[in-house]
Amino acid sequence: MVMGLAMLLAPVCVVSQNVIDSIDQKFSRYDLHQVVITATRTPKALKDVPVATRLITANEIERTDATNVQELLQQALPGLEYTYSYNQQPILDFQGFGGSSVLFLVDGERMAGETMDNVDFYRLSMLGVERMEIVKGASSCLYGSSAMGGVVNLISSQPRKPFQLRLNGKIGAHGEQRYGGIVGVNCGRILSTTRFQYTTIDDIDLRKPGQITAGDFSNIVGNTTYNLDERLVYNVNDKLSFTARGGYFFRERNSSPIVTDYHKDASFGLRGDYRLSELERIELSYSFDRYDKGPFDKNTSTYSRTYSNRQNIGRACYFAEYDSVLNLTVGSEIFHDYLQSYQFTDSGSHSQNDVSVFAQADWRVMKRVSLLAGLRYDYFSAASMQHISPQTSLMYSLPHLNLRGGYAHGYRAPSLKEMFMDFDMPVFWIFGNKDLKPELSHNFQLSAEYYRGCFSFMLIGFHNIVQNRISTAWFADLNGHRYINMDAMSISGLDANLSLNTDFGLSVTGGYTYTHESISRGLPINVSCRPHSAMLRVDYGRRYNRFSFNVGLSGRILSAMECDEFNAVGDLTVTVHRRYPGYMLWKLQASARYSVFSLTLAVDNILNYIPDYYYIKSPITTGRTYSASLTIDID
Repeated sequence: MVMGLAMLLAPVCVVSQNVIDSIDQKFSRYDLHQVVITATRTPKALKDVPVATRLITANEIERTDATNVQELLQQALPGLEYTYSYNQQPILDFQGFGGSSVLFLVDGERMAGETMDNVDFYRLSMLGVERMEIVKGASSCLYGSSAMGGVVNLISSQPRKPFQLRLNGKIGAHGEQRYGGIVGVNCGRILSTTRFQYTTIDDIDLRKPGQITAGDFSNIVGNTTYNLDERLVYNVNDKLSFTARGGYFFRERNSSPIVTDYHKDASFGLRGDYRLSELERIELSYSFDRYDKGPFDKNTSTYSRTYSNRQNIGRACYFAEYDSVLNLTVGSEIFHDYLQSYQFTDSGSHSQNDVSVFAQADWRVMKRVSLLAGLRYDYFSAASMQHISPQTSLMYSLPHLNLRGGYAHGYRAPSLKEMFMDFDMPVFWIFGNKDLKPELSHNFQLSAEYYRGCFSFMLIGFHNIVQNRISTAWFADLNGHRYINMDAMSISGLDANLSLNTDFGLSVTGGYTYTHESISRGLPINVSCRPHSAMLRVDYGRRYNRFSFNVGLSGRILSAMECDEFNAVGDLTVTVHRRYPGYMLWKLQASARYSVFSLTLAVDNILNYIPDYYYIKSPITTGRTYSASLTIDID
């Protein structure tokens, strides 16, 4: 049966893959039985987890033929929109939360570096990703700062056969090219996965024939990226295993005729997992991530590093399971964050240590009732602040129906940039503020999920009370902007998701999100999210011996939006009311597989939608485009 939409798990962290595999083999028919790493960081079926989460499976990833996380999420998730900042770097809106409040993880580990408060989304390649787990709502109890709006975790695949090789190439509009490969080796106790991907795309001229300008911007700068990483697992015996990983990333942007922006990242990590008994295990891990960027002068062939973010993270966790009734997780984490930036005085540097302890219990109170409860304590050295984050969820299960409700507290400590920034923009200064308070979120959720046979439907209602959101405001005496805490605001809404998977090859996934933001007083919301968004995908596929095919139609629909934006004019802050039009984009894909070869052809934006005016909230499209990709699988 074609795999479908899966929901309902909790925040995740990676454990030994052989634990997951042994349980996955028992439940392979429906996605709600798929085993994931739950809110207690232990394997558990989706339908048994007290916190609602969206799972994007390997089949869904393969069908979209997405290159990176940005491309995938826009096709698979309503309530999310990527736009572009003034320097054309992608920025995220996630149901009213920006990129600084949504934590992106790779196999449970954080990422260094940011631009306009967002991680470098080009680092998050879809090559070799087995699944993606998305938690909407505050997740600070397990993941700490920056998880107040949600968590997106990419889980890497591991080889299940002695040898696996996948090669992929893609060509598309605007000179788009993608070439990559993944090599997997499974020698029993030793597993190795090596991935490489190269992508490039030309500059995109958004102007129509005869136009001088296309809107707020007229050109999208092209990119070239290189991604290389290795993951090695050594199972010493039935009790002890080690996982080592390392990666390198490089991206260049032709920001001007004489300057190219270089973005570089190097990372590595080591994790040890030791099983004390059948019911207890401990996990120790260390990870390092360094993200640098700066201009490369083409005339002098010199590179100047103007930004360097280095993160060192050490973690220790204890896990215990008592008669399948109580799962207990207790852990501690030390996070050292170092930042040198051109936005600091004299391009200086600052650092901060975050020391935390956390505990969480997943308790099956009775046959139909489960309770999840947790608590986390954090201390931040540079901000001289400490914080406690609780979380609790309750689930009541009936045949084919799960009812869930919960509260989660989220927070985000002021970043080093927000506290110490001292930067002269082309038209004004931006100043940091060492007296900033942490952003806080009180997230309430109620959900109902019905599943039967090949059909599942989930409805989630959410309400967030957001306090001390960090933004900037104009100060005439400073002749510039300064970081400040805003007054309280609320973000409320509704999520609806459905999945239908039939035995005759038809599958349907759909989602709708309504989001409402409000603030009673104080500064207006500078950039708001669209109140209505929806996605729909219909697939039909069949298999005949060594030949199979799939045809899919996917679309996303976003409503118009109105918001108040504040801008500095001389010594005054002027509020401007703006309306951004809605739009919808549809994509048609057809793929065929014979033996080891797979061919995918796609037509994107089949209705040929072109914005009349390009602005920060408009899709970056020049109309209908075509692409083709070829994959070779050898195992």
